[in-house]
Amino acid sequence: MNRNLALAVLVAMGALWGVTQPLSKIAVSEGYRDLGIIFWQMAIGAFGLGLFCLIRRKPLPLAPKQLGVYLLIALIGTLLPNSASFTAAVHLPSGILSIVIATVPMIAFPIALALGMDRFSALRMLGLLMGLTAIILIAAPDASLPGGGQITWVFVALIAPLFYAIEGNVVAKWGTAGLDAVQVLLGASLLGALIAAPLALATGEWINPLGPWSAPDWAIVGIALAHTAAYTIYVWLVGQTGAVFASQVGYLVTGFGVLWAKLILGESYSLWVWAALALMLMGVFLVQPRRTVRSLIT
Repeated sequence: MNRNLALAVLVAMGALWGVTQPLSKIAVSEGYRDLGIIFWQMAIGAFGLGLFCLIRRKPLPLAPKQLGVYLLIALIGTLLPNSASFTAAVHLPSGILSIVIATVPMIAFPIALALGMDRFSALRMLGLLMGLTAIILIAAPDASLPGGGQITWVFVALIAPLFYAIEGNVVAKWGTAGLDAVQVLLGASLLGALIAAPLALATGEWINPLGPWSAPDWAIVGIALAHTAAYTIYVWLVGQTGAVFASQVGYLVTGFGVLWAKLILGESYSLWVWAALALMLMGVFLVQPRRTVRSLIT
């Protein structure tokens, strides 16, 4: 594949995934909450992925082992982390969420060490310390977060990368029962939507799709479409260039997340936050796997 084309696709993918953070902020801006948003995100995503699977004529296996994979990924890959993310989005600036989500590889590293899947590396440990320092720069100084009482929500936001890190390690160690990434995401989206729907109804968080529509409704559609499109591109790009090259999208997701937040939401940040962003990106560079990357998240 032509290198310039590969780089262009990588940038486009980062821009698509990065825009989901400010869209999440818009989605919760008028009262919508996590379970209702998650249902429609998964339902719309399942529709798009289902069409993609039909086009490539690859069915969705429904044996008990595969259903177990769908359920696990639905829980630790979407329902639990997204619930934390949308809850934190009510209270935190979108750009902060984009920086926090970059901690995934840093949290994944010690988990991989504990599971015996990786070896200790001084450079990667330095990257982990940089990530921790970045979180401290966001949470500790009074000037870093607008308003008071928001430190708690930084730790709520950290629940999402924790689950994503667990998901990545589970997939790397135990695999996906012979399923490819698109099949896993489609099955998890379908099963997750079935779980989220009754929970949203029971908690009063159900979102009526019949309108009237406003910015949050369109934002939910945008989140689902951007994530589905970016993920499909990611799977394709891995096949074209390899997992290591495609994994560099992590830097772009964080950078574009902050950029989109400034352009779409007009957010501004203190020097503490910019320092945290720089440290986080350097930390991700040091911590990321050097040879293979096998994950179902971004």
